Amino acid sequence: MKKLVAGLLSIALIGGFATVAAVAQETKPAAETATPHYPLKEPREQHWTFSGPFGSYDKAQLQRGLKVYTEVCSACHSMKLVPFRTLADLGYTDAQIKTFAANYEVQDGPNAQGEMFTRKAIPSDHFPSPFPNDEAAAASNNGAVPPDMSLLAKAREIERGFPQFIFDIFTQYQEGGPDYIYSLLTGYEEPPAGFQVPQNSHYNPYFTSAATFAMPKPLSDGQVTYDDGSPQTVDQYARDVASFLMWASEPHLEDRKHLGFMVMVFLLIFSVLIYLTKRSVYAKAGAH
Repeated sequence: MKKLVAGLLSIALIGGFATVAAVAQETKPAAETATPHYPLKEPREQHWTFSGPFGSYDKAQLQRGLKVYTEVCSACHSMKLVPFRTLADLGYTDAQIKTFAANYEVQDGPNAQGEMFTRKAIPSDHFPSPFPNDEAAAASNNGAVPPDMSLLAKAREIERGFPQFIFDIFTQYQEGGPDYIYSLLTGYEEPPAGFQVPQNSHYNPYFTSAATFAMPKPLSDGQVTYDDGSPQTVDQYARDVASFLMWASEPHLEDRKHLGFMVMVFLLIFSVLIYLTKRSVYAKAGAH
């Protein structure tokens, strides 16, 4: 009997200690126990000419964005799903596109001897990658492969929680990708006190997967020369290249919006006709 009582007391004491330990764990500061939610800062919502149901691309801005991509981003990032010929949408002539494409070299072949060869690009080619393969890209960028930018503006949309996503349905908010790219490019800052930045990494609270990543700050004031008098600042560069990448991801955005507007007009007229037809039919039925 004494052994039974001693055993029950031991179980009770162990259970009590476990409860105290669990309570102590629950009362730890949230900063010590909570898993960080990335990005640490939500992307800053910007005004874009292509936003809303009647938005459209600013061709001058797209041309500036192409210049930023060409002179800065293309050193690491490919855009292999975008053919040179589509630059006609930005207002360039066939001759200008041909000259622009000739600045790049692409691999072709095999030739009559069964060997691959390199030639100057033509308008039907796509923007080539600056690296021959992913392994070479990783070796040149501290082990990280720079993502292809063809669809980056559509792939990097940040989830907006309740109730914001409800309002987005009515406002037709679809600019999460450009907002994210702009915020990331302008969001480099010093890490908070006590935060250890891994070697060859850079602190950016707008990054979607962590607090740091391998890409160093790519833009600085005066880095790219604009011919149209636009400000040559990091803020302007970020806006222009984000717009350009939105176009690269969705070049037919304007056509889609025009078609959607025509469909809504058709449905409105069709609904009115259906209503008038119903009234006419039931009026005749009531007369009989």
